[in-house]
Amino acid sequence: MQVDKITLQDLGLFDSEGSNGLITHLNFCRTNGGKEKLDQFILSPLASINSIEQRQNAIALFIKEIDFVRSMSITNGSTLVIEKFFETSFKSIPAQISLPGAYWYRYMHASDYSLLSYSLEHLIIFYQNLQAWVAVFEKEKQNQPIQNLVQDIQKYTSHPSLAQLPKKPKVDNPQELLSLCYFFFYQYKNNTRHLLNSFYELDAYYSMAEAVSQYQFVFPNWLDEANSFFEVEGAIHPLVNNPIDNAISLTQNSNLLFLTGANMAGKSTFIKTIGIVIYLAHVGMGVPAKKLSLSLFDGLITNLTIADNVVKGESYFFNEVHRVKNTIEKIIDGKKYFVLIDELFKGTNIQDAMKCSTAVIEGLQNLNNSLFIISTHLYEISEGLKKYKNILFSYFETEVHQKELIFHYQLKQGVSHDRLGYLILEREGVVDLLEKMHKIKY
Repeated sequence: MQVDKITLQDLGLFDSEGSNGLITHLNFCRTNGGKEKLDQFILSPLASINSIEQRQNAIALFIKEIDFVRSMSITNGSTLVIEKFFETSFKSIPAQISLPGAYWYRYMHASDYSLLSYSLEHLIIFYQNLQAWVAVFEKEKQNQPIQNLVQDIQKYTSHPSLAQLPKKPKVDNPQELLSLCYFFFYQYKNNTRHLLNSFYELDAYYSMAEAVSQYQFVFPNWLDEANSFFEVEGAIHPLVNNPIDNAISLTQNSNLLFLTGANMAGKSTFIKTIGIVIYLAHVGMGVPAKKLSLSLFDGLITNLTIADNVVKGESYFFNEVHRVKNTIEKIIDGKKYFVLIDELFKGTNIQDAMKCSTAVIEGLQNLNNSLFIISTHLYEISEGLKKYKNILFSYFETEVHQKELIFHYQLKQGVSHDRLGYLILEREGVVDLLEKMHKIKY
């Protein structure tokens, strides 16, 4: 599935000033290298149902063995020590060393010997843990990602010298210690680095398994259909405290949701929630919902946050138009897209916005190979759109009791006619401040 940088930003994938993004929320990696692998997975949505389901199944297998994986004692410190070991210039170790020679090395090069001893402890722990992981996961022969990892780790942990590794990480015999360090440093450096990379991938799978397990995400049901389909129950935004869940269903015959509601009613959060659900599904992860069935999409496009460009002299409205233009140019290729637009044409006057919004919505609803969610404050244009049977109308309700706003954040069928901007201005004390200004004499 194709996404661009604007979509990734709109979905809140990255950390921003003062708040963590979705990537951080999903990160349970124990190593820096694992975090890099996890980022690669999350930033690279998959392009086939088979590859997605393979990853889903791999994550499910990690969840099945989560207690074992949690017990593995390879830490970020371990991997950093091993990486540093191969970058350090130790005093040369002889290929064959006698016991007296080993004692002499320890005496004459005490600092190097201390580092070698410390590094070897972590290397032994690293290899022992990988061998234990293979013993647990090698029976899972039906899952290709797991089998690839098993075969890769088996290949590089089957060297005869590794069979002789001591059971205890700390090696007291200096001759044995230096012989093992010679083997790793001079003969098995590249292979160990390759295994580090394999472990980082393993760590990334562990992280996704922890996220799915701890956040109670569900794996989607994939439909291998030519037509676009999306049906979700109990969808929530994973970064919102005490979220209210919602459900929608979009198909080729009802492919556009016209969404209304007052300011702060929940439109933007809902749209981002659907975007996150679609995105994580195509990454191969579980999703923050109770149930999800969907077809494979070729692309996810959002139009949620637009900014003007002072340097280029481009207005907010100009950039809105160009984002819509770029969206249309992409989706007319006949492929399946999911398009999310929040507040069409905020950067112009209401008459212009109504005319422009109507033209865009009437054009987009013709593309029944793609699905659309479009939010707006312009409920006035809804009457003219009701002639299109494939457009659904939903809104978020807001109640007012003695000038207090009550937000339910629950999606309902229909169109909202709420205009609460002035009430919010009044509730926040801005109107009182303005009235006081009239009494001030300068």
